Amino acid sequence: MFFATGDLMWNWLQSVIGIFGTDLPRELLVALAAIVVAFVLPLGKRRRLVQVPIIFLLLAPLPIAAAGLFPESIDLNRFLGLGIHFFLITSIVQSLLIIFCISIWEQVSRPMPKIFFDVLRWSGTILALFVVLLESGADPAELFTGSAVLTAVMGFALKDTLGNVFAGLAIHAEQPFELGDWIQYDTNQAHIGKVTEINWRATKVITLDEAEVIIPNGQLAQASIRNFTKPQRWSRRSLFVVAPYEESPQRVQQIMLEAIRGSFGVLEHPAASVVTNDFKERGIEYWVRLFTTEFDKRDRVDGMARDRIWYALARHGIKIPVATQAIRLTHLPTEAASSFDEILKQRKEILSEVDLLGMLSEDQMLQLASDAVQETFASGEEIIRQGDLGSSMFIIESGNVDVTVSDSGSAPTRLAILSSKDVFGEMSLMTGAQRSATVTAMVETRILRIDKPAMSKLLTVEPLLVKRASEYLVGRQVARFEIISQIEKQAPSSIDLFERIKKFFAI
Repeated sequence: MFFATGDLMWNWLQSVIGIFGTDLPRELLVALAAIVVAFVLPLGKRRRLVQVPIIFLLLAPLPIAAAGLFPESIDLNRFLGLGIHFFLITSIVQSLLIIFCISIWEQVSRPMPKIFFDVLRWSGTILALFVVLLESGADPAELFTGSAVLTAVMGFALKDTLGNVFAGLAIHAEQPFELGDWIQYDTNQAHIGKVTEINWRATKVITLDEAEVIIPNGQLAQASIRNFTKPQRWSRRSLFVVAPYEESPQRVQQIMLEAIRGSFGVLEHPAASVVTNDFKERGIEYWVRLFTTEFDKRDRVDGMARDRIWYALARHGIKIPVATQAIRLTHLPTEAASSFDEILKQRKEILSEVDLLGMLSEDQMLQLASDAVQETFASGEEIIRQGDLGSSMFIIESGNVDVTVSDSGSAPTRLAILSSKDVFGEMSLMTGAQRSATVTAMVETRILRIDKPAMSKLLTVEPLLVKRASEYLVGRQVARFEIISQIEKQAPSSIDLFERIKKFFAI
């Protein structure tokens, strides 16, 4: 039975080839050649598109296999030929679309959107069907009339779906956004997401909550779309901070600009800016405007910028005002006074650990502890910057800092990591020299800052401190030069530093 069926199929195949001449073998060879060419093209991830013409090529023998199910009395030669003809032509068309529309088109233009390529593939299949039907002797008028009626019925039944399809085509043609863009697709501020796919029916976005939102193309085409990734990759972020009326706007603005410089995600170009935005009951409202390319991490960018601003304002003694309230104070509690005495005692213990201040008396140490200024820095903030002028010394109360130097634009070289009770900035305090290194807080770090006026009081009554300071600074400088292996540089002598200290403090 099997062999009889095989003989029958072979006879029908010979009859089909006899009817269509040498067209079918030639079409088969063309289809195979087109698939090979499409397969060897550098399509990358889109190589799977070649599966479509391969499937149509494999379907070509299907009519011959199906012919064995029919009685021998039925003449199916022409039907079989038309079926084989359709599958081979469709396979060739699909391969040519891959070759020309994907490979050659993208050499001279941008990548073709998937939805456009899908339209071309369906159009090519329908065109192949019409060609086969016309070759079979079908009346063109009947074909187009029947297709028009079918189109009208399907259009009425699928009007919403077709509306989304044409809206998707319009989106691709206008290109208000692309894959990877961050968009806001309505007036709700929470409806912001990254475009991950644009297909026939809808557009998919992923929000910051890692939720996938599917938006019908018809709805998206009618919405006001805000693209945060165009025309440039950066977008502006806005922060609003209130400061007291007692502080001048220019001073507050400068403090805020310095605070957010170098903060995570904040770009140097375009530069950030701060303007006076409004006068509130609490105080003056400032509008901090910064730019970032880290839109997917925008909450972290905003949060770290706010942290920097808070720390900077606190260091300058500026408190962010709260809601205005009437408070009557009758007396200063005894606990508050004792608390301040405890703070002075703690500062004195820290200062007594500094070799430079070892020869001070108890009263002098308490005076210096009272004059010292406590400051707190956020992780990543620069406490001092190499090359800046300064006249302050810093003692670390808590936290860790990274000390680095950089020569002629080279990568920074780490000198040391300092922690609690370590000191830096002595040279600038005693001589007014430029900062020789950059010191950056590695974690939240609290420091004591000793300024020139506080040191001047001690040097006036303790002249021997000048000589002690010069010897101490020489040792520190020699150690620094040894660490960075700058043998060719000569560390200053104690006599040089002695004279520089006397000159700086006008002693």
